[in-house]
Amino acid sequence: MTLNARRILLPQSSVRSEGVPMSRRDALQTGLGISALAAVGMAGREASAEDPNAAESPLHFWSLKTLSQKIRSRDVSSVEVTRHMLERIARLDGKLKSYQLVTRAEALATAERCDREIKDGRYRGPLHGVPIGIKDLLYTKGIATIAGTKARADFVPEFDATVVKRLAAAGAVSLGKLVLCEGAWAPYHPDLPIPVNPWDAGKWSGVSSSGSGVATAAGLCFGSIGSDTGGSIRYPSAANGCVGLKPTYGRVSRHGVFALADSLDHVGPMTRTVEDSAIMFEVMAGHDPLDPSTASLPVPKITGQLEEPIKGMKVGFDRDYATKGIDQEVATAVLEAVDVLAGLGAEIVEIAMPDDLDLVDVWVPIALVEAVLANNDLSATEAANFSPGFREVLEQGRQVTATDYAAACRKQREVTRQIYNVLADVNCLACPSMAKPAQDILKHPTVFELDDWKRITGKDVFTKPFNLSGVPTLSVPCGFSRSGLPLSLQLVASPWGESDICRVGHAYERATMWHRKHPNV
Repeated sequence: MTLNARRILLPQSSVRSEGVPMSRRDALQTGLGISALAAVGMAGREASAEDPNAAESPLHFWSLKTLSQKIRSRDVSSVEVTRHMLERIARLDGKLKSYQLVTRAEALATAERCDREIKDGRYRGPLHGVPIGIKDLLYTKGIATIAGTKARADFVPEFDATVVKRLAAAGAVSLGKLVLCEGAWAPYHPDLPIPVNPWDAGKWSGVSSSGSGVATAAGLCFGSIGSDTGGSIRYPSAANGCVGLKPTYGRVSRHGVFALADSLDHVGPMTRTVEDSAIMFEVMAGHDPLDPSTASLPVPKITGQLEEPIKGMKVGFDRDYATKGIDQEVATAVLEAVDVLAGLGAEIVEIAMPDDLDLVDVWVPIALVEAVLANNDLSATEAANFSPGFREVLEQGRQVTATDYAAACRKQREVTRQIYNVLADVNCLACPSMAKPAQDILKHPTVFELDDWKRITGKDVFTKPFNLSGVPTLSVPCGFSRSGLPLSLQLVASPWGESDICRVGHAYERATMWHRKHPNV
């Protein structure tokens, strides 16, 4: 494949001189945008001050960083914040259904210890005393971890997942375990909660990390852990209007994390700002001798690079890939986001993505076979407690032939090489996180129907290629539909390029207002 690297000339008019984007109504007059702000104003809540984390904002919508600073200065205590969050969860999560289990006593005990340590001058870092949520497929010592299924209802780990251990060592306060699809595949267990989109209860809340996306967007935690095998950080981030960072495969340990497909699984943070994701990433990432897939590379200090200008950084853009065959509102929002980056000094470079990135037929055989392997530890009695939907998934996995699996792996290698080639000459690629705004909820959320999946995701070309290739991605809010649903920009980098996508994403955030809007729950 040939890489076309000529510069794209985009209009500069949608960024005002002070760095604040023009309204979608004004953008419409220049042929770039749609008018969505009126709908958003009714559906969401915006910070009243220039600083989105100023005290005028409700505490539960402060950024993780701002909360951290206020806890460190003892303007607020971790116990006060933790109580506030627990009360908010008790009041709201009955309808949002993001938590599988709330660990009230453990959270308050941790918060009390964090406050004592700060009083004694022992500060662990920017996560010290900050309440977060943990996706319920990461082991938590002494606390049930059921991976969205009744087959593991009695499983209580004897140790923490490496990621959980690292976050705890950094002082994070776990509020509890967050809901996911059964076994991290698409269907939910019919007897367990299904998270509700906080912007519109009739719309999809994303796939496996939906509990993480709902809790983060709705102000029921200050950050959460998600996992992504084929889009499960990006879909919930896009549907719920939050930031999701899928690190490079091998950057974050998966030790103590229930697998869906071992060669495709990624673990990463979900937050309300890019800087908050960078803070969590720096704690979570790094080599783990208990996970041989993790790299020995040093973890980049992303937070120290975020304020560097992006002038001269190369942002790759394939207009056909990013806009053709997808929802017009999404396409317009992404075009406007690229225009904002150009106005900030980024060099927008035309690239050519591989011709066929509809890789469901490649992803599915690999994921199915590895899902069977991941669940082989269960006895026949335990496995009988899988829902009919997930049992059907595993049965399909058992029908995949060795030839089919090998052919899928061969295609995976080819696609990976092509994507590496495309990304080699740019700092990152810009494209949608999801081809549509959140659609009406799945017709049958407890079974997997491919037609229904295609209806709700549209072109599934913005997620699975980047699991198959293992490259890092960042999803950032970039607008709202006319009906007030979040839209999302995805930035994609070469392996180990988390610093670049976070730097570009942070600059975009600073120049726009989308991340400052929150669902009115």
